[in-house]
Amino acid sequence: MKQLILMRHGKSSWEYEVSDKDRPLQQRGIKDAHLVAKAFKESGPVIDFAFSSPANRALHTSMIFLRDIDFDLIRFKVDKHLYDFSGDSVDGFIKRLNNEWDTVAIFGHNYAFTSLANTWGDQYIENVPTAGLVHVTFDVDDWSKILKGTTKKTIFPKDLKQ
Repeated sequence: MKQLILMRHGKSSWEYEVSDKDRPLQQRGIKDAHLVAKAFKESGPVIDFAFSSPANRALHTSMIFLRDIDFDLIRFKVDKHLYDFSGDSVDGFIKRLNNEWDTVAIFGHNYAFTSLANTWGDQYIENVPTAGLVHVTFDVDDWSKILKGTTKKTIFPKDLKQ
């Protein structure tokens, strides 16, 4: 079985005149990443490898989350293919993953993550919010063969603040 953890970056700031890739997280984005990591750590699977988009907001979110779950960063890489908003590049990236890894986390962007969560999962999600996490499982042993899986869990910051 393959398991994919999709996490959208935290709320970013438009306050600074920087390129899209350089936009930082807002304080809310930082807090939400910590909240989601804490909830994931309580019941999530062990992650074999993690990847992030090179965009500052995604990379910062990944570092908060992975450190909070005590993840060994030797099993982490930044990959330019995850700086994708349509989902096409992310789809190809996932289907080329090393089959030695059963559980992979990726940190990236919308519209890609909402689209892929709906394509691969079995629950309709209107929008994966900032710092939102979607855990999808696939009953295959080869990443290139993933088509339709099961949405095992969603962890959205607003649900943790009730």
